Amino acid sequence: MRGKCLIAVVFCAAQILVLGGEHVHAQISAETAQPTAPEPSQTPDLPSAADAAAAEEAAPASDADAPEAAEAVAENVPEPVPADPVVAAIRATLADPALRKGAHDGDLAALDWFYASRSEPVWVTAMGFSARAQAALFEIEKADDWGLDRTAFELPLSSALPPNVEAQALAELKLNLAILKYGRAARGGRFTPSAISSLFDQRPPLRDPKVLMAEIDTAPAPDLYLQSLHPKHEQFGRLRQALLKARGKDAAEGEAATPQADDAGAKRLLINMERWRWMPEDLGSLHVWNNSPAFMLYVVKDGKAIFADKTLVGTIGYATPVFSADMKTIVFNPDWIAPPTVVRENILPHLKQKRYSVLKSHRLFVSYQGKPVDAARVDWARVNGMAYTFLQKSGPHNNLGKIKFMYPNRHTVYMHDTLPVRKKYFKQNVRLIGHECVRMEQPLRFAEVLLAEANGMPAARVKELWHKSDNGTVVIGRRLPVHMVYFTAVVGDAGQIDVSADVYGLDRKMATAMFGSAAGFSQPPPESKQPPLGEASASTPAARRTTADNDMSRAMQGFFGD
Repeated sequence: MRGKCLIAVVFCAAQILVLGGEHVHAQISAETAQPTAPEPSQTPDLPSAADAAAAEEAAPASDADAPEAAEAVAENVPEPVPADPVVAAIRATLADPALRKGAHDGDLAALDWFYASRSEPVWVTAMGFSARAQAALFEIEKADDWGLDRTAFELPLSSALPPNVEAQALAELKLNLAILKYGRAARGGRFTPSAISSLFDQRPPLRDPKVLMAEIDTAPAPDLYLQSLHPKHEQFGRLRQALLKARGKDAAEGEAATPQADDAGAKRLLINMERWRWMPEDLGSLHVWNNSPAFMLYVVKDGKAIFADKTLVGTIGYATPVFSADMKTIVFNPDWIAPPTVVRENILPHLKQKRYSVLKSHRLFVSYQGKPVDAARVDWARVNGMAYTFLQKSGPHNNLGKIKFMYPNRHTVYMHDTLPVRKKYFKQNVRLIGHECVRMEQPLRFAEVLLAEANGMPAARVKELWHKSDNGTVVIGRRLPVHMVYFTAVVGDAGQIDVSADVYGLDRKMATAMFGSAAGFSQPPPESKQPPLGEASASTPAARRTTADNDMSRAMQGFFGD
């Protein structure tokens, strides 16, 4: 009967999620960025292999499975039963303003829901906390070991013996609130990424607190369940191991040596662990990994990199954003349409001054609602210039080069080839070029690898498209996520930590949010003093333009191609 009641709890959660609409979702997801104190240095031992296996067994089911599970048990919803005195006291205590002050609205709603149909307490007995409750308490005590902040969780004393029903109710509720807060933090809910920087266009994979309560209630080992909420990505685990080592901990013996929790290196590990909490749980068996600070992209298959290439990413003023999207098409020998930022900032100001040479020098064609337009006959000071299209046809002078890789997103960001004259910039260590889009050094080989894996296309066919097609579009034949990421610390196979420069200053912003200060984190490097991209040779007619036109062209060069 207890099993049927618990299954019914999950069904009720699914029903509420379906019927509750966006209001419930907003309650669950809303979380404002609040700075936290630096993580203390005490770090217990890592779980053994047996513990890891048990944690995998205790791991929560995928949210995608909830509708099927709910439908399967729809006929087993029990009738309400009289409540234990402690549960009755819990219901009353939940209405106490003192308890609700400062608590997360979604957590309180979950506890209201959970105890409304429950007859017995989960964690407390007449003799204090149960063994299962002790396991959950001790796991939360080890929050620092997982890159969280132990001081953020208000825990009842594990040895407390509540003198009456009201005290038992309060102890149970405090433990539940700590569990729910821990579960949210483990899955990236401590901060709203976009509140730290608008470059972070990510939604942490938060678990509905109602689902979490139902799952931990039935988990054989609550401590292993809590562990299972942390990211399972291999790199997260490696960063955690490196964190323990940086704090002077012997991972095998579980003994601390000389903690160094305030060290900038340890903080960098914590920052990058936090970013992993914001990543999708499923990266895709085949995916593209594009890490801006490292200026590198990878094609990853079944967890192993099968292709790597150098990249150029956006300048600090036009930084490449952080997000994930599925690649849909690859276009060979594409036309280029100037994006809104280029039109607004680098084309219209010159057209308003009747400097039409910007169009000629960059081979731009102007149209309005699909019809060609003579730019010299338009009063650019009065019209809505953003309603016009500025197109550069495919060919040897196209800023996109020979190919572009499209994964639709709200940033209008994609990957593409570049002009031969710009290939020299791949030899530099810091490669901040142009607007937000990403250029790669070996675009043909990149296309061959992707289309072989996604479409089974032979390399000869890819080369044919490369040389002969004009705006030739190939639709990707399987799901192919592209992850635009920002990781400044990566742990290698041998445990070495590879650190990249904080080129956009995002480590500094996260340090301020997480530790209250950016001390120890340097300012981003200054913009590169490279010559304008694609600058014409002095022997060409383009190099002999008027001084005003040359100044305008130099201002433009860094922006075209994105």
